[in-house]
Amino acid sequence: MSNKTPEAGSFYARDRTRHPPAHTPGYKSTIARSPRRAPLSIGNTVSEITGPVFGHEIIGETDNDLIRNFANDGDPIGERIIVHGRVLDENGRGVPGALLEVWQANAGGRYRHRNETYLAPLDPNFGGCGRTITGDDGSYQFRTIKPGPYPWPNGPNDWRPAHVHFSVFGLGFAQRLITQMYFEGDPLIPICPIVATIPDRDAINQLIAAFDMVNTIPMDCRAYRFDIVLRGRRSTMFENRTEGN
Repeated sequence: MSNKTPEAGSFYARDRTRHPPAHTPGYKSTIARSPRRAPLSIGNTVSEITGPVFGHEIIGETDNDLIRNFANDGDPIGERIIVHGRVLDENGRGVPGALLEVWQANAGGRYRHRNETYLAPLDPNFGGCGRTITGDDGSYQFRTIKPGPYPWPNGPNDWRPAHVHFSVFGLGFAQRLITQMYFEGDPLIPICPIVATIPDRDAINQLIAAFDMVNTIPMDCRAYRFDIVLRGRRSTMFENRTEGN
């Protein structure tokens, strides 16, 4: 890990026209959860800016391999894929040492969670979560099963597109951003009420992982590329920091 002092200068302003308003009735949960007052963004303290730093020793051997990290008596069912990309700052530079956590539904569209009610079966060999640390150039990679879509009680027949949730930590646990990645070619993306809250088509496209034939492993895994931009006018849309970054 690098001991270089983290950059703490001024940030580029966020382009708010790319991000959804907090109150979007088509996405029913926002009716009760959206704030009624102007949003505030609270700056980080000195301790949050300077540490602690996440080290590679916190990552286990199979933490970034969701095909293996929960398997008991065989591989999980579903399409095997590799997801890779880079975590970038507003100037396109890689962000090293960032902790990425991912979680997702299984190939049938079901999460391994005690409150899950979807009738699709659980996969005994798939846990649906993993983590990794970005390299010196901001790169990351993990292997998993492509998640399935699932219905949700937003409307009479609403379905979530297949997606993977990403949690990106900075230098400490107080610096956390959350987003989700969709898959190129999914017909549910343009009709998803959550996606429809995003007013900028380019911002939606930034959440869609591109199929990457070059990094496909023959007779094994297809590949998708997904880059995450942390700050600036063209930052990735983050669910927990819609007021700005």
